[in-house]
Amino acid sequence: MVVTQINMEFRFRGMKLRGFSCEVIKSPNGFISETFGSILLQVLFPFLLSGMGMLIAGLVAHEAQHWKVFVDIKELLTLVPSLVGLKGNLEMTLASRFSTAANTGVIDNPQEQQKMIFGNLALVQVQATVVGLLAALVALVLEFISGQKVELSHIGVLCASSVVTAFVAAFFLGVTMIGVILTARKLGINPDNIATPIAAMLGDVIALSILALISSIFYKYIEKYYIFLGICLFFFALIPMWIIIVNQSPSIFQVLKTGWYPIIISMFISSLGGLIFSKAVSEKDFKGMAFFTPVVNGVGGNLVSIQVSRISTYLYSWSTLGVLPYNMKSYWPNPCTTFCSSEINSVSARVLLLLVVPGQLIFLFIIHLKEGDEIGLNPLFVVMYLIGSFTQVLILLYLADFMVRLIWRWSQDPDSYCIPYLTGLGDLLGVSFLTICFLLNSFLFKKNLENSNMADTGPP
Repeated sequence: MVVTQINMEFRFRGMKLRGFSCEVIKSPNGFISETFGSILLQVLFPFLLSGMGMLIAGLVAHEAQHWKVFVDIKELLTLVPSLVGLKGNLEMTLASRFSTAANTGVIDNPQEQQKMIFGNLALVQVQATVVGLLAALVALVLEFISGQKVELSHIGVLCASSVVTAFVAAFFLGVTMIGVILTARKLGINPDNIATPIAAMLGDVIALSILALISSIFYKYIEKYYIFLGICLFFFALIPMWIIIVNQSPSIFQVLKTGWYPIIISMFISSLGGLIFSKAVSEKDFKGMAFFTPVVNGVGGNLVSIQVSRISTYLYSWSTLGVLPYNMKSYWPNPCTTFCSSEINSVSARVLLLLVVPGQLIFLFIIHLKEGDEIGLNPLFVVMYLIGSFTQVLILLYLADFMVRLIWRWSQDPDSYCIPYLTGLGDLLGVSFLTICFLLNSFLFKKNLENSNMADTGPP
């Protein structure tokens, strides 16, 4: 299928037409596509910017793990990946959903734009309040199952801190994302390429900073459980008001009714990663893991969210919900089709894969400059780290191609369903691969040390 786009410009003087120009663009791929270079240029700066945010988040996590509240309430460390991962469940989903609406012209109508803005903001407040409490409860259950003793006095601090952090971060990031997308639309930049990385950049730093600050304040009143109960009840009392606002937009209200499964399941998946993180971060052989975890998880979540948002926009532009285009009929896409074809979604997948290794090297270099003596990076760890990060993104991008097709075929919105699953899985894969890197590095280092000692004590 060949698609032709006609751009016409009319020039008026007063009310009289004085001239016009016409530009015809043909695309043999069935989509007025961007080039490899244009996608790279638009994605590169937000990607690097989000990396800086993740590095700052890693610094916050590294410092906060030694604070008294995090030392005494171990469940907070389990909570970190799932609470930070809410950006994938809420803000990045909002960014993807609103980007698709912008690219398909839905928000060109001022009244519809207003409904979309207020509806989406109210939606994420409902989701943040509920999932914030659930994340805290899941962290408590996982710690209990793993054999960790759970103090009753910790429950109030944990739950109130989680709800407040999720609520405040969701509101701030929601407003920011809408502003970014509307600005990108006016500047002629594809918001699919920039919105989700910016959401990730701000989400990591803001969520971790708020959690560290709020939990430290609440820790001072740890025995006054009624304060924490009152805080949770206050935020839950606001939910009916948010639902009334969401009800003004039928499409967003549908997301509120049906979009809980991916968010909750993703939160559970991220919590498993959080359990691994909380157990590993306190070990001597895993020194520096708090630095790397936000970076690894963030890079994978950023890149796969961009791809999901782009594929979703493609489907909304050139197909009908429930019906896949001819070139995407296969439920199980061939990996060669996903990464090596001339289709625009394959081109963007190659761009995103290309960014992984150079981006991670830049982030590793900055980490080395900041905390090189404390962490002690070595070439073997760097190679394993790059392999793990590349493998994580490779798996996520292929699953994105498969999952978007499946969700679309089921007549569901890929923006709302796919991003939470994939970012949650990205958190679990990232923490798991990072743990393997630290384990292998520790094992090989000790092996080399033993061989060196044997050589020193052997006969001359």
